[in-house]
Amino acid sequence: MIAYLGTGLLGGNFVRAFRGRGEDVHVWNRSPEKAKALEEVGARAFATPAEAVRGATRIHITVSDDAAVDALLADAAPGIGPDCIIIDHTTTAPVPTAKRVREWTARGIRFQHAPVFMGPSNALEGTGTMLGSGDATLFEQLRSVLEPMTGKLVYLGSDPSRAAAIKLMGNLFLLIVTGGVADMFAMGRALNVPEEEVEQIFTLFNAAGFGPARAKRMSSGDLSKPSWTLAMGRKDARLMMESTAEAGGALAVLPAVAAEMDRWIAAGHGAEDYMIIGRERP
Repeated sequence: MIAYLGTGLLGGNFVRAFRGRGEDVHVWNRSPEKAKALEEVGARAFATPAEAVRGATRIHITVSDDAAVDALLADAAPGIGPDCIIIDHTTTAPVPTAKRVREWTARGIRFQHAPVFMGPSNALEGTGTMLGSGDATLFEQLRSVLEPMTGKLVYLGSDPSRAAAIKLMGNLFLLIVTGGVADMFAMGRALNVPEEEVEQIFTLFNAAGFGPARAKRMSSGDLSKPSWTLAMGRKDARLMMESTAEAGGALAVLPAVAAEMDRWIAAGHGAEDYMIIGRERP
């Protein structure tokens, strides 16, 4: 029997997928109605985490953050059996994640952090990406139950904090890209460029392909032979901010990038490729 704690959009669809594969699932959620709704697919809802996990061979968790995971596990602890495995899919911070793994391992309970790049539809369909790190033997033991949950299962090494770090960096990229697009829309509104025309910018060049190529060059490429100098990039950033401000608009993300460019220019790197800002700060 599986216990699933945290049955919001993501956890709820993981439960539906488990039930579709014939798994016996106990559920709990802070908002009881969300757990109760899963009884229509054959899950059993419980009033407390300890009741939900009693007799479970695996506990899956999807809640909000580190504090929520720790509080939930403290409530569930009286019902956790010695042979149970805890699998936490929550996006958490690296240091407390590693601490949590160590503490539960010391208590004799195996603990696997397995954060995901998945949305609710992925959880229902078994697509997307799931990460894992820590004890390699435990990860391999769990492979057969984790693989049906996702489209790609990736092991990132023995450091129990690594999956948490990679997950956060992936989400960082999504937030920055979203902020960048928001800045484009803000500049477009200030300059009377309709949003549909702003969207067309992405048909003019392969924006999606820039990320991997830039990451590789920023980490290890020769930036002394620029395709776009840092000084010229900073000039364009100035034009973007000035043009938007003159029209009564404001940008949120670009000013922070411009400040980082200024730091590198002040350190004497203005003639190098603008991607120099990805190196360790001067």
